[in-house]
Amino acid sequence: MIFPVSAPFRALFTGVVLFCVGFTCWLSTAGEAAAQRFNTVVIDAGHGGRDRGAVWGGVRESDLNLAVAQDLEALLKESGVRTVMTRRSDVFVSIQRRAEIANAQRDAVVVSIHFNASTNTSVHGAETYYWSRQGRIIANAIQRRLAPRLQVRNRGIHRKGYTLIMQTRHPTVLVECGFISNPRERRRCATRWYQQTAARAIHDGLMAYRALR
Repeated sequence: MIFPVSAPFRALFTGVVLFCVGFTCWLSTAGEAAAQRFNTVVIDAGHGGRDRGAVWGGVRESDLNLAVAQDLEALLKESGVRTVMTRRSDVFVSIQRRAEIANAQRDAVVVSIHFNASTNTSVHGAETYYWSRQGRIIANAIQRRLAPRLQVRNRGIHRKGYTLIMQTRHPTVLVECGFISNPRERRRCATRWYQQTAARAIHDGLMAYRALR
């Protein structure tokens, strides 16, 4: 059954509909603007050369960082994303130089790759650090893939002003892929499966962030 509708009600109904449509469009635009456009990923393999990073059980963090960085670069290139590496071999690069390399790029995001350590050898898991709002979005996109795929404890994302993060003008995250101070986790971190899985998780997180444009 159809009931007659008064003119004032029709006007009110029309206004509500227009408001809802406008609000939906605003949300869509806000979602699209949630990610900063990037064409380049600066991949920073932490430590290197005389700076070996953490060393436990004969495993050097700097070596693991570079292995994951190289795997990540290969995946990003396959996806058509331009990459810049702060180091490609076991050499020392200062934090200031790494920031300079990153800041010389346009439309970029920065991912610094590390492995963690603690004097408490029972500590384990993966975590990601950020500072800016965009960094938080990237960190979340990476972390939600990293821990489950590596089958490690999800230690979450954290806002912390690491030097590299603070000195770069692009959205930057620092990924801690696992604790090499933990004997069991160290053995896993040293495997190619673990390194490739970490790289794939970081890649997929970056691509998910990029899709938010």
